[in-house]
Amino acid sequence: MKAITNTKYVKNLFFLAILLFSATAVVAQEEEESKPKFSFSGSVDAYYRANLNAPNGEDAQAPGSSFANLPGFALGMANVIGAYEGEKVGFVADLVFGPRGTDAIFASPMYSATGNIVNQLYAYWNVSDAVTLTFGNFNTFLGYEVISPVANFNYSTSYLFSYGPFSHTGLKADFALSDDFSLMLAVMNPTDLTEFNPTGQYAWGAQLGYSGQYLNLLIDNGSYEVDFTGGFDLSDTFFLGLNAAYFDGDEDDGVGSFAGLAVYPQLATSDNFSIGLRGEYFAETDFFGAVGGSDADGDASVFAVTLTGSATIGDLIIKPELRLDSASEEVFIDNDGNPIGGLSSFVLAAVYSF
Repeated sequence: MKAITNTKYVKNLFFLAILLFSATAVVAQEEEESKPKFSFSGSVDAYYRANLNAPNGEDAQAPGSSFANLPGFALGMANVIGAYEGEKVGFVADLVFGPRGTDAIFASPMYSATGNIVNQLYAYWNVSDAVTLTFGNFNTFLGYEVISPVANFNYSTSYLFSYGPFSHTGLKADFALSDDFSLMLAVMNPTDLTEFNPTGQYAWGAQLGYSGQYLNLLIDNGSYEVDFTGGFDLSDTFFLGLNAAYFDGDEDDGVGSFAGLAVYPQLATSDNFSIGLRGEYFAETDFFGAVGGSDADGDASVFAVTLTGSATIGDLIIKPELRLDSASEEVFIDNDGNPIGGLSSFVLAAVYSF
């Protein structure tokens, strides 16, 4: 009887030990999952650019859109992003260095200190599963394209992207209304005043989303912009992106309007290679900006077609690109210095992300 009792006692201790070990492992796993996580990511990019029907020396020209507009071998930017993600709160610090970064954060040109490197800097609070508040400087919610070349299919950017806002500083609230519907509301400094606001005026933003399609509105000191951004997977290998926008400027400040439409068909030919086209029409009215119209009333338009290949080698993406810009005004010059209305150019870019 004693031997049997000892055996049962040992078995009970054994099962108790297993139970305690399992409970400890579960608690440790839950603590690990709830522990705030710090992540570090970013990218670097460089490119070669050449005009095919225009000078490439001191008189080199480029399309009127942002980035990828320097001649010969040129630098893009280094992008470093630190993020801290907790169960309820976190932050993002997004820093940029290089010509592309400088062009992207020209914000507050009258007040910024030289050498500003902040692309985004914000904190957020997940109030609930359906509500998130974001406070600080964040990239714009309008448009199809973004500042980082990693997230864009085409390396050069559209006119619509270039003449919409790049970033905002303020407070925004994101609401998950259902599995398909979302809503964002924001109050922000006027466009381009991303460091502080000396005007006492504010801009207002809203976004309504449904299944990956977004209708955006920005009201800013007498001006407003309405923007649609979306896309559709037409098959497992074929995607069609869309972007349309209309901007109406403040008449009291003599700011005109612009409107545009861009389509982005993209075909994945293999796991490592895709080809995509951007076709864009962009028009200005009483607006001296993107197209650079030379007529006195500031009316001009441009039709641009950009064909881009995207080859992936690990974390490196190689992008050869051919671009044709045809403007309603003779805003470019040919190799003999004569004014012409069209510019053809080639870009070869390398983008590494980590």
